[in-house]
Order: sequence, then C-alpha cells, then structure tokens
Amino acid sequence: MIFSLDLGGISTVVLNGYDVVKECLVHQSEIFADRPCLPLFKKMTKMGGLLNARYGRGWVDHRRLAVNSFRYFGYGQKSFESKILEETKFFIDAVETYKGRPFDFKQLITNAVSNITNLIIFGERFTYEDTDFQHMIELFSENVELAASASVFLYNAFPWIGILPFGKLQQLFRNADVVYEFLSRLIEKVSVNRKPQLPQHFVDAYLDEMDQGQNDPSSTFSKENLIFSVGELIIAGTETTTNVLRWAILFMALYPNIQGQVQKEIDLIMGPSGKPSWDDKCKMPYTEAVLHEVLRFCNIVPLGIFHATSEDTVVRGYSIPKGTTVITNLYSVHFDEKYWRDPEIFYPERFLDSSGYFAKKEAFIPFSLGRRHCLGEQLARMEMFLFFTALLQRFHLHFPHELVPNLKPRLGMTLQPQAYLICAERR
Repeated sequence: MIFSLDLGGISTVVLNGYDVVKECLVHQSEIFADRPCLPLFKKMTKMGGLLNARYGRGWVDHRRLAVNSFRYFGYGQKSFESKILEETKFFIDAVETYKGRPFDFKQLITNAVSNITNLIIFGERFTYEDTDFQHMIELFSENVELAASASVFLYNAFPWIGILPFGKLQQLFRNADVVYEFLSRLIEKVSVNRKPQLPQHFVDAYLDEMDQGQNDPSSTFSKENLIFSVGELIIAGTETTTNVLRWAILFMALYPNIQGQVQKEIDLIMGPSGKPSWDDKCKMPYTEAVLHEVLRFCNIVPLGIFHATSEDTVVRGYSIPKGTTVITNLYSVHFDEKYWRDPEIFYPERFLDSSGYFAKKEAFIPFSLGRRHCLGEQLARMEMFLFFTALLQRFHLHFPHELVPNLKPRLGMTLQPQAYLICAERR
C-alpha cells in the first residue's frame, strides 16, 4: 500500500507493507537512494557526512570508506570478536556489582555497545567512568528523541521558527553544538600520533582520504564532514543495538519460560562458563529466533531514515516526482499479515522450521534494504548475540517484586523502552 501526505508543504509518500518497500528500495534502488533536503538535515549536517548525505559522489565515497573501515578495523578481523568479548567481560563485571539488586541497564549497555563502535572509529574504548563521553552519548540520545518532536516537524515546514530563542528546537541545536565541539577535540586527540597511509582506525583512514583529495576540487572529504560522519556512526552504532538489547532484557524478564529455553540452549552449546562465540550462533537456533523476534516485534527504527527520489518515477501506477520525501514504514513490514501470522504476538518460534532449525524470513528487514541499508548490520548482529548470550549465561533476569513495567515505547526516531528496573541474579 502506498499513500501521500502533505507534511506542512513537504510532499511525502509513505510506503507500507513488504511488497511495496521491496519494489522501491530494491527494484528501483538508485531512484530511492536520495535524502530529502529537510531544513533540519541542512542545519545539522549541511546534507554532508554519511547518513543524511545527498545521493551522489560524496555519499558513495563516504559510504565506501565507512564500509571498508568497519570490515578492516572491525568484524572482518577474527581478532575483533575477542575485543567484543573483552567488552562483554567489562559489562558482565559491572552488572555483577549490583549483586541482584534492581537497577536500570540503560547506561551500562549504552557504554558497552558504544565502545565497540569506538574501537573502529577511534581505535580505543572509553571506561564506564568516563563521564564526558557518557554525557555526549546522552545528548545524542536526547536528540534522537527530539528529532521526532512536534517543534522539529514545524521547523521543517516553517524554517523561520528556528529564530525563536527557546523550546525543544533550540535544545536540539545546543546539544548538537556541544557534541560537535566534543567530537572535534576527540578527533584531534586520537590523530596526534597518526602515521599517514598506515591507518589504525576510521579517523586515520579518513584523514588519509583528506590528504589524497587535497588537489581534487570535487573531493568531499573535509574536517567538517569527518565530524558529521563520526557522530553519525557513533549514534547509529549505539542507539539501535542498545535499544535492541534493552528490549531483549525486558522481554526475558517478562517471559521467564522463553528466558529459560534460551539459557538451556546456552548451557548445552557454550556450557555454563564457556566463552560465548560467534561460531556457536548456527548451533543455537532458539536464541537466534528470540533475537530476531525482538527485532521484528520492537521495530527499533520504525520509519527507517527518510528517503527521497532522485528522479521522477512510477510505483504501482502512481507518479512520484523527483525530490519527494519517502517514508519506509518498516513497522508495517514487520506486522504485515501477508507474511506474519498473528504479528501482534511475541512468538520466537515463527523463526524456526518444523525441525527446530532457524528459518530466515523474507519480510524481515530491520536494517532496511537497498543502497542505504544499514552498513553496521553485521557488527550489530555480532554484538547482540555475544552480549545477550554472555548476560543470560551468567544471570537470571527478573523484575523487582513482580513489577511489570509499561511496555509502551518512548517515541522518537527510534523506539526505546520506558525506563525500567531489573534484577540480575547470579545463576
């Protein structure tokens, strides 16, 4: 299904259901690979960087560099798994300090998950006591929520309200300025001992590209775009995986029988004290099914990131002009009754075949599709599996005094759970 909206003068098309989303993002991938020139995007990243960049050479170059860096400094290296496992150990030790008392996992998971991306971007992790870094992540997280607020919606329709000196919009701009300054200083710091053409991390690799493009007037590698790209990679790598794990923990406490089955599988394959391993994933279909069902059911990024058409096109007989804002309703894809039976029920078994093996589903696209699909998908999957199994191997999760929290998500660009407390007791 496809319908159009007028969002305060911005002509917008919404794609609903798997078939239409696939038709546009896969079969017409190039046409739907642009980003809309919304006032917010212009103000925040000048349509540069990586996530919000217009479709063209600048985006292609930045995407190539990011994909190569994630592979080369990250999941493409066998040794990277041990770095993730090192982080899971810091994470588990930190959970241990609560000794089964109720606490909110949010901060700990955010720190642990962002550290995996930090290793790729900066070549180092930040301790859980590093309040400066944590403050920056909090501002990022706040902005993800503010970006979906009514005042931003109004700003995109009537940019002149940006001159008003108060409100959520100004809060968002102030946060962005603080983050920009912080990242600028951090990039300076990590590139002090840089050896040109011998990159140790993404920032080094980016500076090499800047050097090479010095005499090329069409090069889009710049100090400013480096800061935008780093910020976008951090927030994209942290916000989504953190929220998947927070929802997963919530659902394990909510459904102790599902938690028990996951733990049975962990004990069988990894043993009660063996090291979690990415290689074990294919032997753990139930755990895999649970993580997939969390991704499907919770729709962390329900509307994806807005697309735009790079030329006039026709979809299902409807003409869509060049420059139209396109919203891919991934929520509708994961609740599409043509592909999912009883989609409103949390049911991990839907990802298992009749023999109990893990079964891929075509209409499962939490990382989106096409040219702009999430470049960190492989890394995110690895993190989710290793953090989730390490946690459930060691702890039994339950709500304090049977207090079931509110399951309505907090609305923003991402859907995150409301704050909740959990007890993690040693098994």
